[in-house]
Amino acid sequence: MSCLKALDEVAPLVDYQRWNLRLSHLVRQYAGNHPVPHILLPDFLAYEVASQAAREFPRADKRSWTQYRHRNENKLGMAKRELFPSSLRALADELNTPRFLAWLSRLTGIAGLLADPSLEGGGLHQAGPGGFLNLHTDFSHHHYHKDWKRRVNLILYLNPAWRQEWGGSIELWDAKTKRCVVKYPPLLNHVLIFNTDERSLHGFPEPLCCPKGESRKSLALYYYSLDRSRRIAPSSTRYRARPSDGLGKSALICLDRVAVEWYSRAKARFGFSDEFASRILGLISRKNEP
Repeated sequence: MSCLKALDEVAPLVDYQRWNLRLSHLVRQYAGNHPVPHILLPDFLAYEVASQAAREFPRADKRSWTQYRHRNENKLGMAKRELFPSSLRALADELNTPRFLAWLSRLTGIAGLLADPSLEGGGLHQAGPGGFLNLHTDFSHHHYHKDWKRRVNLILYLNPAWRQEWGGSIELWDAKTKRCVVKYPPLLNHVLIFNTDERSLHGFPEPLCCPKGESRKSLALYYYSLDRSRRIAPSSTRYRARPSDGLGKSALICLDRVAVEWYSRAKARFGFSDEFASRILGLISRKNEP
């Protein structure tokens, strides 16, 4: 029996009693934070639970990772739950339970949140030396459930020895891409929860400076609500250049963004996989290298 399973037999993986005692304060904090409603919760899980998940996080050399390497990002992703180690699979399942969804709805003020068992676009992420993710707003609707509108992101960081000089802090920018409003380092057992819409601009755009063998690791889950009105057309991930990026880099970011938008449309229509996307976008990126 794993340590994590034994712990969960004594108490749930998320200490609901602890977080419910603080919920009224957290609700106010969440709604009042800028540039979008969000909150950072240190020590989100029991230390033993988070530590075991970090220890079991798959190595970057595993063939099960999908490579996202193009002009706007350089990272690895694994969205297939069945490939997760047991501790991470248990965490992903817990964070998609009705009990957690009810707590999350109370925190965010968004009723009727839906979990995505397929972990579309989410799951395990990691980025090694030189890895980055340019500023962007997220795709607005689920690719395979057209009436699911994306509402909330949850990112659990799993980096037990992360150093500040390595970079990798997630940055939340104002909607006009004028300035970074707040940034949070990817420390072990810190969870960031935030509303995602056309204003929630975020990323870690500076290439990582961590040593070889280290990587920025996280578990990401996305939550939705039903949107049958379709008053606003679905949008894909939209990358943005920073004021400091310069004309040349900004043009390449824009060109790559167009490629992502076209792929997202094709993916929703024809059901392409992200493995296919990573190969195509990688080819486009290499053709655009200066």
